[in-house]
Amino acid sequence: MRYIIRDNEVGFLCKNGKFERMLTAGKYHFFKNMGYELEIVQATGQVNLENIPYDVLAKDEAFRNSTVRFKLTDNQIGFVYVDGKLIGVTNKNEYVFWTMFEKVEMKIFSMEELKFQDEISKDMIYYIPAKYYTKLVVGQGETGLVYVNNELTEEVSGGQYYYWNVVSDVKTILVDMKWRELNVAGQEILTKDKVGIRLNMVTSFRVTDAVKSVSDRTNMIDQLYSFIQMVSRELVGNYKLDEILEKRDEIGQILDKRLRDGEKDFSVEFGNFGIKDIILPGEIRDIMNTVLLAEKKAQANVIERREEVASTRSLMNTAKLMDENQTLYQLKKLEYLEKICDRVGQITVSGKGDLIEQLSQLF
Repeated sequence: MRYIIRDNEVGFLCKNGKFERMLTAGKYHFFKNMGYELEIVQATGQVNLENIPYDVLAKDEAFRNSTVRFKLTDNQIGFVYVDGKLIGVTNKNEYVFWTMFEKVEMKIFSMEELKFQDEISKDMIYYIPAKYYTKLVVGQGETGLVYVNNELTEEVSGGQYYYWNVVSDVKTILVDMKWRELNVAGQEILTKDKVGIRLNMVTSFRVTDAVKSVSDRTNMIDQLYSFIQMVSRELVGNYKLDEILEKRDEIGQILDKRLRDGEKDFSVEFGNFGIKDIILPGEIRDIMNTVLLAEKKAQANVIERREEVASTRSLMNTAKLMDENQTLYQLKKLEYLEKICDRVGQITVSGKGDLIEQLSQLF
C-alpha cells in the first residue's frame, strides 16, 4: 500500500502491532498482509501518546531528536512557551511536544511555597486557574492579614499579593485602618427629672491594631455603636433637662473622655466626639417656646422703657439749652421750618414783616 507523508507530518510504523521506527516526509510502500501499519500524525504541538507509550517511541533516535519531554512532580505547574510566546499552563505529570518546526520550552514552578515566585509575571498569572491561588489587594490605609491553615502567617501593607492554595488553605482578611465617621442617631435617654429626650451624636475612629481587632471582635462597627449608646445613657441620665441644655458642650467633653478610656479594649483611636442635636418631646418643646417668648417680650419691654427714658432725658437737655440760649432756639426753629417746608408743594406769603415770623405763624 502506498503512503505519502507531508512536510508537517510524521509516520509511526508498526509491524504486527510492534513499533519499529518513525518516518518523516516522503513516499512509502508497505503491505498490510505482511503485518505493516502506518499511523500518520501532525508533527506540531503535543505528541499524542494514547496509542504508543513514550518509552517505546523514545527508542527511536529520530523521534527523540524531534521532540522534547517535560515531567512535572505533584504540586508543580508548568508554563508552556512556543517560539518564545506563552501559550498556557499545565500541571499534569508528563508532556511531550514536537520540536521539528517550533521551539518549545516550559518554565516549572512549585506550588508548595506560600507566595508566588518573583519570576511569575502578570502575563503568566493570567493563565493560572483561579482555584490554584488566592489574590490579596491591599489599598492605601489598609492592612492585609494572611492566614495559612487558620494560623496568622503575615501582615502586609499596600500592594498586590498572590498565594498558592494548592497544598495549604490560604485565607486573607482586609482591615480598613483609615479614619471613619460613626453616627449614633436617635438615642432615647431618660433624664434625671424623668424627661425623655433623643440625642444625635457623631464621632470618628480608626483601627490601631489590625490583628487584635479581627481576633477579638466579630463586628467592630456594631460593638462601637453599642458602647457609645451605653456610655451616653449612663452619663446623660445623671443630669436634669435644664442642666443638659446649659452644659451641652461640657457633657460632650465628658463623653469624649469616657470613649477614649475604651480605646485599648476596642483596638481603636477615637477622634472628635460631639452631640449634634438634642431633640425634646413635643409638649416640652411647646413649654420652652412659651417661656422663651415671654423672656424675649420682657427683654423687649425693658429695652423700650430704657429708650423712652433716654429720649425724654435728651429732650429735657435740649429744652434747657434753648431756654438759656435764644440763638440756639432760633436755629432749632429754622430747622423745623425747613423740615416742614420740604413737605409743602407751594407757599405764597403776602404782607409786610419778617418772613420767618410769618411762616412761623402760618404753620
